[in-house]
This record gives sequence, C-alpha cells and structure tokens, in this order.
Amino acid sequence: MSCGVSPVTASPGAASTSSNALPLTATLGALGVVYGDIGTSPLYALKEAAKAASGGGQLAPEAILGLVSLILWSLILIISVKYALLILRADNRGEGGIVALLALLHARNAAPGTWRARLLIVGLVGAALLYGDGAITPAISVLSAIEGLKVDAPSLAPAVVPLTIIILVGLFIVQKKGTGFIGGIFGPIMFAWFLVIALLGVHGIVRTPGVLAALSPLYALNLLIHEDFHISFAVLGAAFLAVTGGEAMYADMGHFGRVPIRLAWFTVALPGLVLNYFGQAALLITDPSAIENPFYQLAPDWLHYPLVAFATVATVIASQAIISGVFSLTQQSIQLGFLQRMQIKHTTSHAIGQIYVPLVNWLLAAATLGAVIGFGTSDALAGAYGIAVSLLMAITTLLAALVALQWGYSPVIVIAVNGFFFVIDCIFFAANSTKLLEGGWFPLLLAGAVAFLMLTWRSGAKLVERARGNLRQPEQDLIETAASRCRARLPGTAVFLASAANGVPLALTQFIKHNHVMHERVLLLTVVIEEEPRIADEDRVEVVEVMEGITRVILHFGFMQGPTIAGGLQLACDQGKLHGIDLTDITYYVGRETIIPRDDVVGMALWRETLFAFLQHNAKSAASFFGVPTGQVVEFGTEIEI
Repeated sequence: MSCGVSPVTASPGAASTSSNALPLTATLGALGVVYGDIGTSPLYALKEAAKAASGGGQLAPEAILGLVSLILWSLILIISVKYALLILRADNRGEGGIVALLALLHARNAAPGTWRARLLIVGLVGAALLYGDGAITPAISVLSAIEGLKVDAPSLAPAVVPLTIIILVGLFIVQKKGTGFIGGIFGPIMFAWFLVIALLGVHGIVRTPGVLAALSPLYALNLLIHEDFHISFAVLGAAFLAVTGGEAMYADMGHFGRVPIRLAWFTVALPGLVLNYFGQAALLITDPSAIENPFYQLAPDWLHYPLVAFATVATVIASQAIISGVFSLTQQSIQLGFLQRMQIKHTTSHAIGQIYVPLVNWLLAAATLGAVIGFGTSDALAGAYGIAVSLLMAITTLLAALVALQWGYSPVIVIAVNGFFFVIDCIFFAANSTKLLEGGWFPLLLAGAVAFLMLTWRSGAKLVERARGNLRQPEQDLIETAASRCRARLPGTAVFLASAANGVPLALTQFIKHNHVMHERVLLLTVVIEEEPRIADEDRVEVVEVMEGITRVILHFGFMQGPTIAGGLQLACDQGKLHGIDLTDITYYVGRETIIPRDDVVGMALWRETLFAFLQHNAKSAASFFGVPTGQVVEFGTEIEI
C-alpha cells in the first residue's frame, strides 16, 4: 500500500467505547467490572470480623453493633470520601491507577538518587501489590461462595476445594478467548446481585430494627477502645476485608469515567452493601450460632442452594475483573519500560482494553490455585488478604498527595486531608500486619518478587541504553558515510529501528560495516512512549530530515495505546509527512541484542545482570511487539556488555 492512496485508518489508541457510552450504560458496566470484588465481600468480611472479636466465645449485642458500625464507617471514609470524592480527582487525562500517578509525577526518567527516583521504587512496589491482590482475590472469593454448600450439607465440605479449583481453572482457560462475549452481562448480573443482597439485608433488619443504632460511629469507637489491644487490632484487620476491592474505582476510571463510577457506588453498590452488613449483624444479635456463615444463614433455607450458585457467578465476575486489571497493568508497565516485552493478544478488534497476556495469565493461575490448595478455606485465606491492599491504599494516598501539591493545591489542605487518610491507611496496614505469619506473607512475597523483577529490568534497561550510547555513532558520521564511503545505493526503502531519537541505530552501523552500501531511502524510526494515556493522531508523528534520502521518524504513543509501527507509518503517509513510500515494499532492520554480564563493569551485581540477561533473552522481539510485518524483517545481532 503506497503513501497517500489509502484511507485513514483508526488510531490504535482510540478511546475505548466505554468512555463514550451513555451515563446509565457506563454506570451499569461499572457495577460489573469495578464493584465485583467489593460487592462479594459480604460473603466473608463480617464473618471474619465477628470471629476475631469473639475470641472463640459468644459476642454481646454491643460488640456486634460495634463491628457493623466499624464496617459502615470504613466504607464511608475510605471508599466514599477518600476514593470516590478525592482520589478520583487525581486522574491522568481520564486514566487512574498507580501507573497513571507515576506518569503524572514524571518519576520514570528521574535521575538516580533524587526523591523522584525513590518515589518510582515506592510506586513500583504499589503496582506489584496488585499482582498479589490478583492472586488472592479469585481464591478467597470463589472459595467463600462454594463454602455455602456446607451450611445445609456439612458432608460436602471435602468437595469445596476441588469445585473451587475446577471453576478457577475454567476461568483462566477462557481468558485466551477474551471476555467480550460475556462482558456485556457483567453489569446486569452484578446489579441483580446488589439487589438480592440488599433484600436479604432488609429481611434481617426488619426482624431486628434495633441494629440501626449502629449507624452511629460511637459503637465502633467503643468497641475499639474498650476491647483488648490485640482483639481491637484483629477486628480492624478483619473489618478491612469489607473495603478490599475499593481500589478498583481508581484503577478502572479510564474505562467508565468518574461520574458513572461515583453514580454506581452511591446509588447501588453502597446501599446494597450497607443493608446486607446490617442484616447480617441483626441475624447475629438474634442467633449468635450463625457466626459460622451469617451471609447464607440470612437467607431462607429454600434459597441457600440458588444463592450459592448466584454467589459463585458473582465471584467469578469479581475474579475476572481483577484478572483483566492485572493484564491492563502489565501492558502499561511494559509500555513505560517497567517490564520486559511480552506477548499481548488483543481478543477483539473493537475494544482496546480487551487483551490477553498468556505468561501473566498462567503465572497468576499457578499462584491462585496454589493459594486455594495451600490455605484450603476462606477463613485461612482471610489472613493473607488485606495486607497487600492496605499497603497499596497507603501508597496511593501518598502519591495522590504529591500530585495535588504538584497541581498547586494548598500544602496545608493537602497535608491535613491526605494526612488524615494516610494515618487511617497505616492503622489498617498495621492491623493487617498482625496476620503476616498467618498468610499475609503470601501476597507480599508475590509482590516483592514482581517489584524486584521490575526494578531489575528497569536498571538493566538503563545500563543497556548507556552501553548503546557508547557504541552509537553521531548523525554527522552517518552523513559523511552516506556522502563519501558508501559504494552504492540499493533501490527501495529501509527502516532501521532505533531505541533513541538521536545518533545512528546500531543495526544501521552493522549494515554499512558489512555491506558498504545504503538504501536510496532510509528511515531512522524511534517509538516513544509518553507519560500520557493517549496521544492524538495529529501529535503522533514527528518527521525530521537528516539529509537527502535519510529521514528520522519519531512515533509517539500513550502508555494505554498499542504501539504499532506499521500503523504509525501509514498515519504519517496519510498526513502527508512521508511521500513516495510503498509500505508493502519496506525492509525493516532490527537489532537483536545479546547481553553479556560482566563484574568488572559498573552496574548491578553480576547475578542481577545475569537475571536481566535471561529476561531480555526471553522477551518478545521488538519487531513482533511493535507489529512489524514478519515477512519484511531482517535482524542484526549485537553483543552488549553491561
């Protein structure tokens, strides 16, 4: 296809369809994706809090009122005020999440030793915590739903773990087919779920209306103040389970928008959760023996098995949402240079967010199934759940405060408001830290491993770029070579991929060294990932004439966009920035680098350099990752010592 004769193609980074959806449609979609996790928390949150407060004995009515009051005000302060009203304001051109915050703070290219460089480490730890959360959420959610079978049939207890494993294996297998075909029903199903749990809650409240006294925060304060210190901390850690999943409000903001997410929370999700928690508390006041599973025992006996089936569907939706979130986070991390290039499959042509990352999917599956088999019950997993999310929330609060200061908000107001919520986050993290040996180590171990790989890749990539810079010729040398040293010019156009927007690509240097010729038309092409979610078409292509026949092309993409070189060149042709090029007759020259670790070169420890070399060797090739037509690629091998 030649320049100037093809129709304008859709930008690979066009906004997702959800952002243009009607408010009510986007609100319904947010219920299915954003609130799946927190929406299934009633299956285990109050149960775990009640067990922590009872210490094996029987709970007094005042203690039960204190528990549900603590959960209520946690939902109000952390989710409604901090996230819905404040954190959602810290968006990067409509996108949210840890990676978006790091981009806003320009921490990616910070000089070593500066506070921004240290901030990058904190942010990467926060991003890595989502991987730990992604492994625990499906395990505890589906386990807690299937455990409802034991309410009426205790003999089915041995079947809980096998059934959970079967469901989760099926969930991870279906990822490669994409979730677009079921995504449209997520919202209506979760709307029905919130309606059902709200009605169950009303059923319990009507029988014991005195439970509404817990609307007062004094009951929560009295519980925490008058109980033993160890019990209070255990209760705080368990009550925090009610707000896990709330961080999805910020992470998924770009998919639905700030208004639909807030609307879904305040009109559907929050009322449904509050009514159900109060209904469970009312049941515990009248029947303390229901502490083993107050969620299911709140329902009439005839409804138990249908409710187990419905809860299983809801937890599968919650699990799907977190898995999709991990895929999205992985893509963003790769784009910004925090992880090595991996195979990313787009499972549908009309929705940018529908992606599948095979390696991450199966590593996440192994971690999730390992958690199910290793812990065995939702009670045991509750010890592992919460610590990663509470630390992530604290990091998000800190980064959001720095963004607010960068945007010019009053330091006094920022410190007062964000400081208040940061203290709350730290209290919840400290409470969850008491469960470190009970299972809290598991998500932290996963997050630590991911954060270490991110930092190793980031540091190694900088060492490689420094080594490239030492080997790279200046442009003036290329001009002299083209003018006097090349014996001939080959017909056609050659594109040489360059990691930097200056100097001569190593692949071109190798080509001239071995062949002593150049093509009639040479494009030095660099892909730059900006610290913005999306770059508009008119700002995508930058063209600089080095000399006659040699042109530097810089393609700019946002970290939420799929960087395709072929699409970028076609856009340059359509915009009239490149002329006389047949895109089907281009030869792409790409450098294939082999990393040689050395302990006599200033850099990382030799074993970390060896790990980086392994990661780089197994990374997806640049040509494949950037969508270069495979039949038009020629690779040049280069050894780089670090």
